[in-house]
Amino acid sequence: MEKIGFIGLGNMGAPLAERLLKKYQLIIYDLDENNIKYFTDKGALACSTPAKLASQTSRVFLCLPTSTIVEKVVNGDDGLVKTAKKGTYIIDMTTGEPEITRKISNALMQEGINFIDAPVSGGPKGANQGNIAIMVGGTKEAFDLALPLLKIMGKNIFHAGELGSGNGAKICNNMSLGITMIAASESLMLAKRLNIDIKKVHEIMKNASGNSWPISVYPPLPDLIEGTPSNNNYRPGFSAGMMNKDLKLAYECAKSVSADTPLGKAALEIYEKFCKDGNDDKDFSAISKVIGGDAWDYPIE
Repeated sequence: MEKIGFIGLGNMGAPLAERLLKKYQLIIYDLDENNIKYFTDKGALACSTPAKLASQTSRVFLCLPTSTIVEKVVNGDDGLVKTAKKGTYIIDMTTGEPEITRKISNALMQEGINFIDAPVSGGPKGANQGNIAIMVGGTKEAFDLALPLLKIMGKNIFHAGELGSGNGAKICNNMSLGITMIAASESLMLAKRLNIDIKKVHEIMKNASGNSWPISVYPPLPDLIEGTPSNNNYRPGFSAGMMNKDLKLAYECAKSVSADTPLGKAALEIYEKFCKDGNDDKDFSAISKVIGGDAWDYPIE
């Protein structure tokens, strides 16, 4: 059976890797021993370093928290580049910084190693169901080579453009997501203060012009849609810390091209304070507690 490498088995990486495991021999690396055990119990092979992983396969997926960590995994003392063969494809599903993505790729090209960015959208639930969106940056040739594997994990797969465009598109998407999660929270908070049944308002908004992904799929309040973090004490999911990171990336990208994004900046300020108050590890939909204030009567553990 063909071997595929996967590094980063967190909330998003784990369900993506599990879909690959159904069709390939999976070789894995992660810092969390519980994540390693979960996959080795299912037949995956664990490696002690990224370098050892790269020595056994020519196709490697990364799904990591930041571009800084990606750089370390690729170029560190025990990084992929130490043993990766010429012709290896590294598919980075991290939501990262376009400039760092291009820097990593340009260096790897000198070694005959291909690197593309392919961040995802749709959350762990979408990843489990195989219907996430994947935004790919790289050459058309690289996109076509990666596509069969990406189709195992996602439903809506886009070639966003040249290298770094996948991350650029994802940053734009997540800026909008952060803003609309706050908007959904504000709208439902107002309904609460107006003494209108929130469930009825939610149903109306799902079928009216105020609809959005946070309203229709990932509501910030419990008892509206089953299986969402708001129904599980706001365990992520997609953490507030990660949303804060992505909003910072969006703000920095906007500054670099002199784009005015006042709502993105305001969303960053709100999430930044939320995280500084100790809520990094809560799901990003828990921002509703800040927006709602004393209007809400539900706990966040």
